[in-house]
Parts: sequence; C-alpha cells; structure tokens
Amino acid sequence: MVTAFVFAAVMNGAGYWFSDKIVLRMYRAKEVDPKDAPNLYRILQDLTLRAHMPMPSVYVIPQAAPNAFATGRDENHAAVAVTEGILDILTESELRGVLAHELSHIKNRDILIGTIAATMAGAISMLANIAQWGLIFGGRSNDDREGANPIAALAMIILAPLAAMLVQLAISRGREYGADATGATVSGDPLSLASALKKLQRGVEKHPMEANPATAHMFIVSPLTSGGLMALFSTHPPLEERILRLEMMARGKVPAR
Repeated sequence: MVTAFVFAAVMNGAGYWFSDKIVLRMYRAKEVDPKDAPNLYRILQDLTLRAHMPMPSVYVIPQAAPNAFATGRDENHAAVAVTEGILDILTESELRGVLAHELSHIKNRDILIGTIAATMAGAISMLANIAQWGLIFGGRSNDDREGANPIAALAMIILAPLAAMLVQLAISRGREYGADATGATVSGDPLSLASALKKLQRGVEKHPMEANPATAHMFIVSPLTSGGLMALFSTHPPLEERILRLEMMARGKVPAR
C-alpha cells in the first residue's frame, strides 16, 4: 500500500511541479507580451489586480477551437493560455469572464487539489492491479485462502479503481462550478461568463479540438464530447447547469450545492 501511494505521489507530483511546461509545450502555446496581445494582456492585468494576484504568464495556442486553460503549481508560477479561436468569437466582456474563471482555478489551488485526487485514484488503481496478480498467481497460503470469496475479491479489484475514478471526476466537476462562481465574482459580471460558455459550446462543436484526454479537465469547456451515461465520466459538469447557476448569481440567488 505504501509503495503504491509513493509511486503514485511521485508520478503525479512531477506532473504537478512541471505542469505548466508540459501542457504548454504539448499544445505548442506561444508566450505573448503586451506588444503581441495588448487587449488580452490589459484584461488579465486588470483582473489580477481585482483578484489580488500576481500577473501570470500569458500564452496563445494556435488552434481555431475556442478554449482556454490555466496551469502552474501556484500563483507565482502560473500561466493562462487561450486559443486563437476564443479571441476571435468572444466580446471583451465575455473574454473577461473566461479569464476570470481561469485565474480562479489558480487562486483556488485547483491544480493542487486535482493532483491530490489523481494521486489517491492512482494509488487505488495500483493496489487493485497488485491484488489482481496476487489472485492470479496465488500470493496467499492455502490456510489464508480457506473461506475466502474469489468473486468478492474480483469485484473489489474491478470496482475500487472505478469508484476512485468517479470520485476524481466528481471533484473535477465541483472545481469547475467553484471557478465559475469565483470568476463571476472577480469579473463582477456572471452573465458575460454565461454568454461566453454558450458561444464556446457552439464553437467546440464546430471546431473540434486536437486535445489529449489526459489534459481535457484543464480547459474551461471540455474539448471531448460526452453524453448520456458517459456524462458520469466527464471532467466537466453540464454546460446548461453551469449557465443556469451563473444566471442565478446574476439575479442574486445562491445556486444549490
């Protein structure tokens, strides 16, 4: 158990520490400065002041699919990346909402929380694999096996990793709701973020993104399509529900938890 946890912690810890470099390189993101993207830079500077945060590095991804994500291990080592497509379709107020959402992921330490959840899920999956091989090759003595239920053991081997993954995905969906709420507060305009999400939903359907499933949870809207039962395995909550909660915020109502 200790070995599985340490192995999972090392792998996910390395990903957490170098997450900005790994993901930005994966999507060929180009760092920009105020001269390259003055409007984008200006909006981010204003939002970081409102959120009492240091200015993150700013990147643009050369893809037509409209999307954005934040990465980095803390506020002092953070980056916000947007695609060229999102800059083309959003108004300034909608872009403010999206950028405030991404800054909220950094402010709320969502990357760290996601890493902890991934570590626990990874450790459980490794333990299930160990148990599987132990069951196959009879890693227990005959006395130990007397009275054991192989069907129950097999069920645990299958269900434990599944349950761990579902919990991890549920945490990811909860952090998206939290970033929407914090982002709407930072920008002061929940309806603009709601409007942006509507446009992004249509934009992602029109321009599918070349995205790695392992990084899908980082984007403001999922670049992967899912529906029906597969929604249980989505890293993002339904966009309709996110939009409804933002509209409730705009009316001064508190969304149900």
